[in-house]
Amino acid sequence: MELMLENINKSYGLIKALNGFTAVLDDGVYGLLGPNGAGKSTLIKIITDSLKSDSGSVYINGKSIKTIGDSYRSMLGYMPQHHGIYPSFTAAQFLSYIGSLKAMDKKRIEDEVPKILKSVNLLDVAHRRIGTFSGGMKQRIMLAQALMGDPKILILDEPTAGLDPKERIRMRNLISGYALNRIVIIATHVVSDIEYIAKKVMLIKKGVLINYDYPYELCKKLEDKVYEIEASEVELLDIILSFNVCNIQKSVDNLIVRILLHEHQTESDLSKYSHRQTRATIEDVYLSVFEEERETEVMQ
Repeated sequence: MELMLENINKSYGLIKALNGFTAVLDDGVYGLLGPNGAGKSTLIKIITDSLKSDSGSVYINGKSIKTIGDSYRSMLGYMPQHHGIYPSFTAAQFLSYIGSLKAMDKKRIEDEVPKILKSVNLLDVAHRRIGTFSGGMKQRIMLAQALMGDPKILILDEPTAGLDPKERIRMRNLISGYALNRIVIIATHVVSDIEYIAKKVMLIKKGVLINYDYPYELCKKLEDKVYEIEASEVELLDIILSFNVCNIQKSVDNLIVRILLHEHQTESDLSKYSHRQTRATIEDVYLSVFEEERETEVMQ
């Protein structure tokens, strides 16, 4: 399975939501990362064919989705960020309803519903009304509806929002298993959700795809840029003003401050602090790429 996004452009008035977005995806998990307003939601709507681009094309296995029509939509599973559920439906009724919308026959719906509910750990509440579910349970039923019909392209918008750590891990493992023979796109602000399961990561900034690569390749670009400083509370303000701070952790005696060097800085700028170089993560990559937006949010 190959999904090609070719030179996608979309504007809302004078605002350019997507600018020449081009990428090719095959089976596996893809992380879509970017701050609010970066264009993630617009891209998802275009991929799901719920919004038309101003120019550019989406291809599935070399064919434009404009010529495929309904058969393309049958390949899609979509989990939106905001729940579109019916509180009076039971979990089983809701999935059956979704199956009907996807033009699945009755026998297939009856076979799939219990299997999918079991996979998202909701089989024991199959006949409970969704309105009584916790936030995490509602998140899982939304994943379940996206899986109905065995979609070949699965798009998940903030799939782990509201889940406790145990369920977040379960969700990640489930998604990773489904991606063995599917294209899975995860749009998220929780970078750890895609850190270890993403085949590739797309970083989108102001509608432009600025980085699209394997996680380890993205992290390699920050070699010699990520350090941990052991500092006192007195030194903390100076460190915050001097470096891009990723994390502050309290140790037994001092603080451990994880920092990113700015482009013009080298290890010599750390000479007055006790410090050590450490391995970069995707979160470090995110903070490095979107440092400008982060500083703006702090100022506001």
